[in-house]
Amino acid sequence: MSVYVGIDVHRKRSQIAVIDEDGAVRVNRNVPNGVETVLGVIGDLPIGTPVAFEAAYGWGWLVELLEDYGYQPHLVHPLRCKAIASARLKNDKVDAAILGRLLRADLLPEAWIAPLEVRQQRALLRHRFQLVRLRTLMRNRVHAVLAGLGHDRPGSCFTGPGRNWLASLELPDASRRVVDDLLQVMDALQVPIDALDKQLAAHARGDPRVKALMELPGVGTLTALVILAEVGDVTRFPSARKLAAWAGLTPTVRASDLTVHQGHISKQGSAWLRWILCEAAQTAKRSPVFADTYQAIAARRGKKIATTAIARKLLTRAYHLLRDPRFERDQRKRPAR
Repeated sequence: MSVYVGIDVHRKRSQIAVIDEDGAVRVNRNVPNGVETVLGVIGDLPIGTPVAFEAAYGWGWLVELLEDYGYQPHLVHPLRCKAIASARLKNDKVDAAILGRLLRADLLPEAWIAPLEVRQQRALLRHRFQLVRLRTLMRNRVHAVLAGLGHDRPGSCFTGPGRNWLASLELPDASRRVVDDLLQVMDALQVPIDALDKQLAAHARGDPRVKALMELPGVGTLTALVILAEVGDVTRFPSARKLAAWAGLTPTVRASDLTVHQGHISKQGSAWLRWILCEAAQTAKRSPVFADTYQAIAARRGKKIATTAIARKLLTRAYHLLRDPRFERDQRKRPAR
């Protein structure tokens, strides 16, 4: 007898429902997250049993558990799972059972499960950018302290001469303590940032796709690595438009009869990919390749929309570069999950 499993995953506990081939609920139990507790519910099920769960907070451990024990994980797109979003009675037991029944009926809006290697690369890159954002926060706080005391410097305060200038300032005791503490935190953050930059640069040198992407205007090593990590296997997208829609760079559409309204970009998909493409577009829009297009769109729609349009064009060109047969063969050789 075939069985199907739906799991409503939460941070500390998960609701697990086992559905038989007739759609009846055999088990619906809430357990703490962990290998032993989850296997205590589904451990006796046949190898290859399909298991559905939403892309909620902290789902990576569950994928590894299911794959290690021979089950088939199915990651569900939470925003597209209308049966759960519109349910009149909504609780963990109902959600888990609905996931199992949708899996049984083959009606799940599935999301791609990135291989562990890709997930780890994403984690490194996101960690690096978060550390840089923390460092920027520290710098802004130093500037705020100085501005409150009427001090300013035309150049940077954080180079060698800038540090000497900061040290020479006569500041009140509390302000001096704040500035010194902030500088100390910035110096501490710089150590892992430099280590990550070195590791990521070594990884980039071994990947020919990075070199190909860096031919695009505005795309450097880190931008190329983010595109590769966030997109993953580009062959899963049949067209560049599909990739742009997945990245949330296409406009929302509302149509009724003959009336069609296009709104702002959907902003679904990877926020990191959209952010890095918009950062790259700030440079690319001044290049000869995109300058005329940017100016034309900016004149009609404004600079912000024009920059977003260039970000989409960069992603489109990246798609066609990565669909080069050499790279497609390389991706097919990589282990998939």
